[in-house]
Amino acid sequence: MAISMYQASVPVCTRMLTSLSACLSKAATHCEEKKIDPNALLQARLYPDMFHLIKQVQIATDMAKGGVARLAGQEPPVYEDTEKTFADLIARIEKTIAFIHTFKPAQIDGSEEKDIVLKMRSGEKAFKGLAYLQAFVQGNLYFHVTTAYALLRHNGVDVGKNDYLGPY
Repeated sequence: MAISMYQASVPVCTRMLTSLSACLSKAATHCEEKKIDPNALLQARLYPDMFHLIKQVQIATDMAKGGVARLAGQEPPVYEDTEKTFADLIARIEKTIAFIHTFKPAQIDGSEEKDIVLKMRSGEKAFKGLAYLQAFVQGNLYFHVTTAYALLRHNGVDVGKNDYLGPY
């Protein structure tokens, strides 16, 4: 049996965002226990030209909500990107998971050949639905969740592979 576009999108995004939320919760606890200013982690970067932790989470949620919405033929909601705390970021993740769960399989399944055009800084980029999901959405989602995980781990938060992968 072939996997459906819904199965390849909503559950995958949910799993990764749930794991990211759990890692952020551990980071908040770490800051409290170690008496560390949370901004030291929230503003952390792996390298000066990379985005900080807050932006990594914002982009991960944007990938999930945008990916699922576009596959269903809808415009994704716009978030204001005003998060400043771990609680704000966790709330954004929860809002994103709730949003993507409003879609039913029938809205997404069969979107493998759907034309999706994104307006990017470099110009328009056209995708077919399956390539959009696998190469763009999932690639970006994994990249930004992994980078957020690496920032937390690098800064001493007790997270490991199982925190990244989540329960299975």
